[in-house]
Amino acid sequence: MRAFLRHSVRLLSLIVLSALALQLYFLARVTLMVVVDPQSTTFQRSEIRRIVGEQQSLLWSQQWVADEQISDHLKRAVIASEDAGFADHSGVEWDALEKAWDKNQRAEAQVEKLNERQQRQAERNPRPQPPKLKQPKIIGGSTITQQLAKNLFLAGERSLARKGQEFVITFMLEAVLSKRRILEIYLNNVEWGEGLFGAEAAARHYFHVSAQQLGSFAAARLAVMLPAPKRFEKRPSSPYVLGRASTVAARMGGVELP
Repeated sequence: MRAFLRHSVRLLSLIVLSALALQLYFLARVTLMVVVDPQSTTFQRSEIRRIVGEQQSLLWSQQWVADEQISDHLKRAVIASEDAGFADHSGVEWDALEKAWDKNQRAEAQVEKLNERQQRQAERNPRPQPPKLKQPKIIGGSTITQQLAKNLFLAGERSLARKGQEFVITFMLEAVLSKRRILEIYLNNVEWGEGLFGAEAAARHYFHVSAQQLGSFAAARLAVMLPAPKRFEKRPSSPYVLGRASTVAARMGGVELP
């Protein structure tokens, strides 16, 4: 019994020390970003592997530009569209997370009822192909800092452990980096299409100008694409994108830049 307890204590101590070492590693990486521009993110590296695996070639566009070379219109548009309280919160918007949780729970319940109804109908009227089950649309509620934390260091799977680690890295980013630096890193690494990352690449791809030359409405259109860039890149001038961009553009005047 004593040997078992000693083994359990050693194992627990090893787990705690490993977890602490991982947090210190993340903190060191974040601290380095005060002066060093991150050249890639975990999400980008996973996308490189996926694209090469599917296409046997890599079509990739990204160019880091300094904060002053990114249009203030784009900064305001992204904040207005993605995280209106960016300049004021400490990294997490708890009210937004709670609302997103409630909406996701309702969506999951509705989809579950729909799938059960489809299955009952399929049992009564057998078909060669079983009905395709729907998946609930998940709403995030994450801030710009949380999105950056996830893209920089974490894999894409959804779990409580990953979400907890995201919170820890988010608070590290907010504690070590200025809001302006967080936004600069975010805008240089966020995805705007298949193999298309960062404001400079997006501005040149969609509007044939530099990120510094983006006007207010063009910036609003780019901001609207961020929740689903691979979907919107197929129709960047769709009625939805243009309509939503008008709403974002109207909000930009009230956005406070860090």
